[in-house]
Formats: sequence, structure tokens, C-alpha cells
Amino acid sequence: MKIRRAQPEDAAALTQIALAAKRHWGYPESWITHWTEALTITPDYIGAHPTFVARTDDEIVGFYALKIQSAVAFLDHLWVLPTTMGQGVGRALFAHAEETARAAGVTCLKIVGDPHAEGFYVRVGAKVYGRELAIMEGHVRYLPLLEKSL
Repeated sequence: MKIRRAQPEDAAALTQIALAAKRHWGYPESWITHWTEALTITPDYIGAHPTFVARTDDEIVGFYALKIQSAVAFLDHLWVLPTTMGQGVGRALFAHAEETARAAGVTCLKIVGDPHAEGFYVRVGAKVYGRELAIMEGHVRYLPLLEKSL
């Protein structure tokens, strides 16, 4: 597996990975529709934010993107193809995101996670510092708020 900077022409593939990963958790399709805009990666987005892809052979199998604000970076996206989950792709991308953030002078990485991803983020060293209410179609959900000092 190799990690490289995302190119504008990767945008459609990254969007498909984000949608596939979100669908993996069995959310209703109406929720996926609601989240589609937030999960859509555009060429402009790639140009504006540090975005990196993980490739195996000729396939992009995951990606991450950071939003950097002074000494804090927000992990805006980290998605892995469901067929490669559990194979170290997410862990490698997270470690790369930490390196990228440190190189930019960031001292804290913050994450608003999907509830299904909380365990992953805790395993890579992030700490839960709160929860954000996220009601979807009358279902009460809480998104974990995590951070990792760099």
C-alpha cells in the first residue's frame, strides 16, 4: 500500500469510497441521501485541504482529509473501502494524517466521529472528550468528539 497526495481527478473515486464506507454500517438509504453532500469530495475541496489517498495496486482503497486551523487540525474525512476494513489501511492513513498535521505545526487533532468508528479512533490513541447530539429522522444519536495531542 502506498499513500500519496490526492489529485483533483480522484474526487469521484473518493466520494464513492466515503459513500460505500457509510453504507457499510447499515444506515437507511434516506440517511445516506441526507449525508451525500457532506460526503461528496470535489476537485476544489482536494485543492483547498490536505487530502491523501491509500492505493493498493491500481486501486484507491481509502483516503483522509484535514482542515487545518492554526494549531488545531480537524480530521474532516477518513474513509476506507469496506472490502479493505481491518487490513491496516485506516491505521496507516491516520498515522499519515498525524504526520501531515505535525508538519503543519498542529499540536492537536480533533475528530467528530461516526459512532461506529469510535473504537477505531480510541485504538489509534484519540481520547473522547464529549458527544454531539445528531438526530436523524427522529432517531437520537450521539457523535463522539475525540482529540489526540500531537
